Amino acid sequence: MKVLLLFPPDWLPSEPYLSLPSLTSVLRPAGHDVVQKDINVEMYDMFFSPPFLDYAAERIGRELHHLQVVKGQRALDEEEQALMDQLLSCTPELVAKLKGDIDKAKSILRSEAFYEIDNLEWATNCLHETMGFISLAYYPAQICFPPIETDLIYKPFMSSEILEALDDDQINVYRDVYRRLIHPVMEKERPGVVGISVVQQKQLISTFTFCKMIKEDFPDTHITLGGNIITRLRDVFKEADSLFEYFDSAVVYEGENAFLQLIEAVENKNGFAGLPNLIFKDDKGIHVNKEVRSEDLSQLPPPDFDGLPLDKYFIPELILPYLATRGCYWGRCTFCDHFQGYVEGFRTKQVDQIVEEIEFLKNKHQTKFFHFTDESYPPALFRKLSKQLIEKKSDIVWTTHMRFEESLLDEEVWKDVWDSGCRYLHFGYESGNQRVLKLMDKATDLEAIQTNLKMSSDAGIWNHIMGFFGFPGETLEEVEDSKNFVYKNRENIQSLGFMTFVLGKYSPIAFEPERYGVSYYKNPEWDLALDYYFTVEKGLSIQEALDVFEEFEQKHDPKWDLRTCVREYIFLYVERFGTNKLSQLEMRPDQRLHAPHSPVGMV
Repeated sequence: MKVLLLFPPDWLPSEPYLSLPSLTSVLRPAGHDVVQKDINVEMYDMFFSPPFLDYAAERIGRELHHLQVVKGQRALDEEEQALMDQLLSCTPELVAKLKGDIDKAKSILRSEAFYEIDNLEWATNCLHETMGFISLAYYPAQICFPPIETDLIYKPFMSSEILEALDDDQINVYRDVYRRLIHPVMEKERPGVVGISVVQQKQLISTFTFCKMIKEDFPDTHITLGGNIITRLRDVFKEADSLFEYFDSAVVYEGENAFLQLIEAVENKNGFAGLPNLIFKDDKGIHVNKEVRSEDLSQLPPPDFDGLPLDKYFIPELILPYLATRGCYWGRCTFCDHFQGYVEGFRTKQVDQIVEEIEFLKNKHQTKFFHFTDESYPPALFRKLSKQLIEKKSDIVWTTHMRFEESLLDEEVWKDVWDSGCRYLHFGYESGNQRVLKLMDKATDLEAIQTNLKMSSDAGIWNHIMGFFGFPGETLEEVEDSKNFVYKNRENIQSLGFMTFVLGKYSPIAFEPERYGVSYYKNPEWDLALDYYFTVEKGLSIQEALDVFEEFEQKHDPKWDLRTCVREYIFLYVERFGTNKLSQLEMRPDQRLHAPHSPVGMV
């Protein structure tokens, strides 16, 4: 069976995402012909090319001509005049400059020049400027680099707006992405099945745009959706006739063997009833199969990256993602709903298997850089893996995500972690108040947090911590505790990112709102929403939490204003310079003065 796997925009183009290689590693040994395409990174590589800039200039020229015609008939309103002024600034000279700069910018990001911060900053600014130009070609869309900020105006949490976006040739840039990057592949490969992995909500607009256009051009192709976002929306899809018009099935929860069975059913023209982890539509309606299965991690092969454009990521060293566990070993945080991707509890591969697969990938792809993408690395595995990597002389460099743990208070642990190649850790800090941490069921002691930070930082590891304001019941005084804690420990916190509390649809708080003094509202029009608007009986309101956040963004320690906020870039800098003391990454005073906001958040 010919299978085409797509990873849609928008996502960070600094490393491959793991979903397609994980599926491919199971499908190919079963005899299927798999073509996997990271459309996200190929889209950005296409954007930053002279032919696409010429195309964008043509679109801008047509829009300018339209406004000039309108101006001859009536006075332009304020928005139209402002747009016309912007379009008039897009001169042939500007286009020529951008075309000359983008090749240099991409070269910097993919070469040794990347390690000079002035070069890196110039290159990223060049790409930002180029995306501003491209956005004008799709006005009023804002298509950004980094892409997490992209806004196509249409709301991805409303199926009605997604459907409205699908045929919008003015705003919906993904229609052109389909024509240039997907349609030629469909014509050449003629796959029987197309699988699309959706891992963040903003990808829904691009995903359904691709689905609709594939169905129009290749109506016999079976399209299936998967990924964490599809799993979280499984209840909606049971009733979503309007969206199900554009795809045939959805694989929820873990997908490797469930997708394999689906492909074999399509190939053999068998029915889908009884297949695990499947929602599908036929002429009788939408069906949700009862059987649900999880994966035996010991039986899964290492991810297969063959066929992905590994030279197109915007980074000088290939960083490969690797997942050793499924689920979260803690799994009790009351604000978290990440567990929705799995039906079984926490599982892990054995250390010997992990090291063997890492060494296989390192040798095959000639890279020593790895991102362990686990929800949160268990402390026992953290210690064992570090020792094993040292004993095997694996010579890799890695980064991962962690909880603060009282079992990690030994300096020898952190020495081993550094010696094994760890250079960057992403910690869940959440709050600096003990009562609030207890409400979150973090079971983390502030003294342990402080010790973890100091020991890891002293070992040379870059610590990035994530927190938020406005947990239900949190007072203004307790928020001050969070801020004071990070100031007190500033020497051992290299970067941080704060946000405001979000009430996730599947979080424990949403299941028991009265226990936490929360009331929430379900807007029926926001049918694809993954979080709720809420009010609290005590503590900060949503607006008060936003006010605290805005103040912190403006008045935090300038040490955390960085000239790059891409975690993969900092990870590589720590390894290159052998230290977490990277003063060259700190924003200069004149840069802070002119920055629109302080970039304390990391992407």
